[in-house]
Amino acid sequence: MTAGVMSTPPVAAASRLLMSGNEAVARAVWEAGVRVAAAYPGTPATEMLECVATYPDIYTEWSVNEKVSLEVAFGATMAGSRGFCAMKHVGMNVASDALMTMTLTGVAGGLVIAIADDVGLSSSQNEQDSRYWGRFAHLPLLEPADSQEAHDFTLAAFELSERFEVPVILRLTTRICHVKGLVRIGARSERAVAGFTKDVSRWVMVPSAAGRRLPLMFERERRLRAAAEISELNVVESGPDRRVGFITSGPAYMHVRESFPDAPVCKLGFSFPLPFDRLRKFAEQCELLVVVEEVEPLIETELKAQGFTVTGKDLLPLSGELSPQVLKPAIAGLLGEALPELARTAPMAVFPRPPTMCVACPHLGVYYTLSQLRNVTISGDIGCYTLGFGQPWNALDACISMGASMGMALGLDKGRSDAEKDKKIVAVIGDSTFLHMGMQGLLDIVYNRGNVTVLLLDNRAVGMTGGQDNPGSGRDIHGKEAPRVDFANLVRALGVRPERVHVLDAYELPVLLRTLREETKIPEPSVIITNQPCVLIKDYHALKPYRVLDERCTGCGNCVDVGCPAIHVTRRERVRKASGREVDLAFVRIESAACTGCGLCLKPCAPDAIVHVDTLAMPIKVIRKSAELARNTQDV
Repeated sequence: MTAGVMSTPPVAAASRLLMSGNEAVARAVWEAGVRVAAAYPGTPATEMLECVATYPDIYTEWSVNEKVSLEVAFGATMAGSRGFCAMKHVGMNVASDALMTMTLTGVAGGLVIAIADDVGLSSSQNEQDSRYWGRFAHLPLLEPADSQEAHDFTLAAFELSERFEVPVILRLTTRICHVKGLVRIGARSERAVAGFTKDVSRWVMVPSAAGRRLPLMFERERRLRAAAEISELNVVESGPDRRVGFITSGPAYMHVRESFPDAPVCKLGFSFPLPFDRLRKFAEQCELLVVVEEVEPLIETELKAQGFTVTGKDLLPLSGELSPQVLKPAIAGLLGEALPELARTAPMAVFPRPPTMCVACPHLGVYYTLSQLRNVTISGDIGCYTLGFGQPWNALDACISMGASMGMALGLDKGRSDAEKDKKIVAVIGDSTFLHMGMQGLLDIVYNRGNVTVLLLDNRAVGMTGGQDNPGSGRDIHGKEAPRVDFANLVRALGVRPERVHVLDAYELPVLLRTLREETKIPEPSVIITNQPCVLIKDYHALKPYRVLDERCTGCGNCVDVGCPAIHVTRRERVRKASGREVDLAFVRIESAACTGCGLCLKPCAPDAIVHVDTLAMPIKVIRKSAELARNTQDV
C-alpha cells in the first residue's frame, strides 16, 4: 500500500477527515454507489484505485492498461451500474480509442473518468493538458480545486453522467491529487442496477449506427452548455479591486485567490462546455480580464473566438504551475506597477542526489552488463529501468512512451545505414510495461523478422509507481493469489523460437553478459528474461550484507560501476602507472545497514576486497561460493 493511502475505509457519515485529493475521490466513488472501478497505476493517479480497493461493495482491478480499464468501467455502465476508472494524463492517450466511441453511445449507468495531469513534470515524460479530451470527445469536464471539491465534484460527476447519459471527465492535477485537506464525507448510497438492455443501434457502433448518434451528441453538448450556465460548480466571487478580473479553474484558482484576494474571480468548476453568457456578465464588472489556466490556453482561445477581450498566455507561461511567484510579477507588469517583493527562501545547500535505482535492484546488474557491450544501440521503456540512461551506466539511448522500446528497436533495425549494419539493437522493457503495450511490439518484431534482442526485466511489480501487482506477479489488487503469466511461454507463443528464449538470474552477471553477447550475434529476434523480484516487495528476501576490506581495496572502482547506492566512495586519488598513464582510483565502503547481500559487487571486484560483514580473511572463492549457494536457496 502506498504511503498516505488509508488501510481501512472510514464508513461513518457526516465526518471530517484529512484526505488527499486522490483519497477524497476514492471516498466519493464509494459513497456514489459505484460497483466497478478499474485503473492502471500511474503517478499522480495511482492512489485513487488503491484507496477504492480498501472499500467494501466495489469490484476493483488493476487492468493491463488504461484502455482496458476504461472498457471495463464502461461495460459496468452498460449493465446499469455505476463505473469509475482513473489514469494519469498519458494514460488517456492509450484509452482514447474507446473514449471516442463512448461519446456516441453514451452510458446507461454513471461513468466518471478521473484523469490526473502532471503539471510541472514531477514524474512524467510530457506535460499534456487533458482538458482537450472534453473538447475533442464532446464530454463535460469538471475541475476541482482542493480535496473537498475532489470529493464533491466526483459525486456531482456521477449525477451529471446519469442525467445526460454521458461519460464525465474529472480533471485533476498533481497539486490536487497529493495535497491533503479536511474533507466532509457521507455514507454510501446504494443504487438499483437496471441490467443490460439490448439495443444494437446504440451499442454496436457500425458506421450507420454511429452516423445516427452524431446529432444526438451535438444536441447533448448544447444541453450541457445550458446546464453549465446555471451550475453551482461555477462560482463568481466579487471583489473591490476591479482593475483586473480573473477567469480560472482547478488549483490555479487557489493561486489566484492567494495572490489577489481583493480581485473579482470567476471560478469554473464545470469548465466545459463553457458558460459564455455567465462569463459575459462577469466581464462587465472588470476593467481587464485575465485567464489563468494550467497549462494550455483552452479557455482563453474559446473566449477570444466568442469576441471576449482577454489576456492569458501572452503574460503567463505555457508550462508549470501558476504560483503566486509567477502571477504577481505578471499582473504587476500588466498594470504598469513596480514588481512586487516576493519572499524567497534560499535553497539549502545539499549534496546532489541524482535519481538512481534501489540498493540491490535487479536492474543494476542488467545495466552494468549492457554498459560492457560495444557497438550497440539500446532502446528503453517506461519504468524504474529508464534510469539506466544515467551514471554510472550510460546504457540507454531512447525512451518515449509505454511499450515503445519494441517498435523503436524494430525501426532502428530496419532503418540502419550500411555503415551500421553490424550494430547490435537491444530493447529493454519491464514486465508490467510488456503486458501493458509491449506484446504487440514484440509480435511486430517477430512478424517482420527484426534483428532485435529483447531484455524483458521481470521484477514481479509495477515498480516505479509503488510496487503494484500485475498479471505477472501472481496476485490481484487485494494481494490474493491470481493466475501468473509465464513470460517464457508467452514470448514463445508470440513467435520467438524456443532456442532464442532465455530465463536468467539478474544477479549472475557472467551468465547475463555471455548470453547477451551470444544473442546479439544471432540475426533474428531473441528474448532474455531476468527473473529476480523488486527489492521492495515481499517476494524479495535479503541475504547477509557485505563490507569492504580496506587493506585489500585497490581503488579500481569496478564495484562503483554497478551503481548500487549502498556503495560509497570514501576518497579518490590520481596515480601514475609505470607506463606513464594516469588513472583515477576510487576507494569505497559498503553501507552494511543498507546492503541486502545480492552479491552484484562481488563479480567485478578485481582485488577480492568485498566480504560478508562477519568475514575476516576467508578466501574469495569460498565467499563467492557461499553467496551463490545462498542465492540458489532463495525462493525465486
